[in-house]
Amino acid sequence: MPKFLDQYVRKIHDFPKPGIIFKDLSPILESPEAMDRMLQCLIEKASEHSFDGIVGIESRGFLFATLLAHHFKVPFYMVRKKGKLPAKTISKKYTLEYGVAELEVHKDSIKPGMNILIHDDLLATGGSAVATASLLQQLEATIVGFVFMMELDHLKGRGKLEPYCQAISSVLHY
Repeated sequence: MPKFLDQYVRKIHDFPKPGIIFKDLSPILESPEAMDRMLQCLIEKASEHSFDGIVGIESRGFLFATLLAHHFKVPFYMVRKKGKLPAKTISKKYTLEYGVAELEVHKDSIKPGMNILIHDDLLATGGSAVATASLLQQLEATIVGFVFMMELDHLKGRGKLEPYCQAISSVLHY
């Protein structure tokens, strides 16, 4: 199935800077058939884990994390950019290619001992996923796995996630 999905990943040369080939997942969202196939692949990967809830990382991680949570009949939890959540939060700063960002989660949403699956659209350098994993550890949750739509293997983000959980899977690899 990943071979089928690859045709829906738009390759944009020299974006955001010369020499980069940006992998755009929007065409998957624009095709009901591709979206359904991606969801089926993610369900298959998520089925390898036992979990009490799914965390989606803002913003594209929300798209399929909510569908996965609905499918598995578990709660969906949002990890958002700083200042977007209304209740009391804990936060974690992380480095980006062009600066620093900060993610937050509601302090009272995920309970100690919960088994959590983390989902995002892309695993690149691992910064946002590591920050999310760190937040979940602060809440004393257990990370049972990471499931991504796409992974940019040459950026080696997977290695940064392994200290949190070695169960890391991606539907597409580039």
